[in-house]
Amino acid sequence: MHFLADESCDFSVVRALRAAGYDVLAVSEITPSAEDAEVIRLAAAQGRIVLTEDRDFGRLVYAHGEKTLGVIYIRFPASARKQLPKIVVALVKRYAQRLTGEFVVVEPGRVRITHPPGD
Repeated sequence: MHFLADESCDFSVVRALRAAGYDVLAVSEITPSAEDAEVIRLAAAQGRIVLTEDRDFGRLVYAHGEKTLGVIYIRFPASARKQLPKIVVALVKRYAQRLTGEFVVVEPGRVRITHPPGD
């Protein structure tokens, strides 16, 4: 499974996924300050699922119809951030077969997986 971490994604998630054996590119390492639409297009072109904490990706996918291989939108308050890397790695392992093509919202104690319209 391949991922592209948006600059908004906590880098501890990138490190944890890499340590678990996943292929993760970070926007901050390859194309800093890229616009969100550019991040989605880059991820799609490279066959990667976007990791983000930026709610604008939902707007791009649902309102603007941007095509994507998938998005994992992380919504964690400051009080729960310590568990974030472990929870995202567990999510990827548990739902690996269901992540491609989906919009996933992960919050403390909750995961929602939806299929964007038009796909």
